[in-house]
Amino acid sequence: MPKTKASFVEPMLLLRTARLPEGPEWLYELKLDGYRALAIKAGDQVQLRSRNNKDFTLRYPAVTKALAALPNETVIDGELAVLDEAGRPSFNLLQNHNATGPTVYYFVFDLIVFAGEDMTGEPLDRRRELLLRRVLPELAEPIRHSPTLEANLSDLVASVRAQGLEGLVAKRRDSLYEIGQRTGAW
Repeated sequence: MPKTKASFVEPMLLLRTARLPEGPEWLYELKLDGYRALAIKAGDQVQLRSRNNKDFTLRYPAVTKALAALPNETVIDGELAVLDEAGRPSFNLLQNHNATGPTVYYFVFDLIVFAGEDMTGEPLDRRRELLLRRVLPELAEPIRHSPTLEANLSDLVASVRAQGLEGLVAKRRDSLYEIGQRTGAW
């Protein structure tokens, strides 16, 4: 596997679909109502970049500070979100966030580069395993893991609808991280 320096990459993109795929080769996560962001640590510098490469580093200082514990030369993928009083992600609260407002959380779901090693050629299950075992234990609030949901798809869809959440994301367990692509693996 090639070595690489941590730098901005275009995130892998979701392919919208009217019907989610089902089967043991798929895992499901909540679709959070927030801003997609890459966290990049190169040397001692931490950057938080939007999906379109806008700089979020100074805009979300608590998240940026917590990301300082990332291993050097590491890039992770996740979503910035604010939770309402009921614990649901609220895009309105995120858009109107200020320094005295509710906490902005960074929900992490993928590992792109780990300690200088390019992880894009590894399957999602392996990337998530490394994320859980080697990266997230070093990070504190407001960094959180975006967990997979363990239930059958029809129950998950019904629960998301009943709670008024944005939706679900289906990801192939064996999918590679295809930079800037919308392949249908997610």
